Amino acid sequence: MLITVSKQSDADFATLQSALDYIPTGSAGSVTLRIKPGVYEEKVTVRADAPPILLLGDDAASTIISWSDNAHTPDQAGQPLGTFRSGTLNVLSEHFTAENVTIRNASGPGTGQAVAAFVDAGYAVFRRVRLLGDQDTLYAGKGKQYYDDCYIEGDVDYIFGAATAVFDRCRLHNKRSRGYITAASTPEDAKFGYVFLDCNITGGEGVSDVYLGRPWRSFAHVALIRTTIDASIIPEGWHNWGQPDRESTSRYEEFDSSGPGANPDARADWSRQLSAEEAADYRVIEILDGWHPEGY
Repeated sequence: MLITVSKQSDADFATLQSALDYIPTGSAGSVTLRIKPGVYEEKVTVRADAPPILLLGDDAASTIISWSDNAHTPDQAGQPLGTFRSGTLNVLSEHFTAENVTIRNASGPGTGQAVAAFVDAGYAVFRRVRLLGDQDTLYAGKGKQYYDDCYIEGDVDYIFGAATAVFDRCRLHNKRSRGYITAASTPEDAKFGYVFLDCNITGGEGVSDVYLGRPWRSFAHVALIRTTIDASIIPEGWHNWGQPDRESTSRYEEFDSSGPGANPDARADWSRQLSAEEAADYRVIEILDGWHPEGY
């Protein structure tokens, strides 16, 4: 099924949510939502019983989904939304793909947790997607997730959650000093948490002392494989979140990092530099336990 969405009244629907709501419960076939250029100011939810969905834009610069809820925004009952209800795009379905779009939480700095993409799916793919926010930009909550050639920016814990997620050739951009890129909550029995392959880490002008990550839960796992890192990253790289006991249970790993922020000798002594043999096991199909997102 193909459904078109446009702000210009030249398509099936004018909003993404109305297009998603149109899809009947129990639909068996996949659905493509072809999104024409425009700024779609709406909070969007892909419900749990949705069929495989593809959100397809022209390009990320011209196709933008934007909303500005944050953890302190009151709901209809006057209660704060909290982090997990603040998302602009909320993906709850088993199979989901987004391509060539920007997903933005426009709440702004200093407003607390404000999620751009809340991804609590079984299998999710993002290709050429921009994820824009400040604190808690991307919640990679569960399941298997694959990010290909994406741009992700933020400030505090801007990639967080328990999913097994591959970030392939992505750019991670630190907006302000003394922040954290990842806050993984990898389950104890999970072989992989967040794996960054051939990515690029950058910071804005004057940005410094940013950590690669800190463990949201005790068994956090993050691996950087062949990542280019600029000077915005603090030499020790990893923070224990004030929980020294997590140093023995978390797994923070690097292989062949390069750039001014690559400081293997200065890294926290409870992190690891992988051998070439160990790094060879970090292949997409292995990390995602046999699931091949390229055919998705």
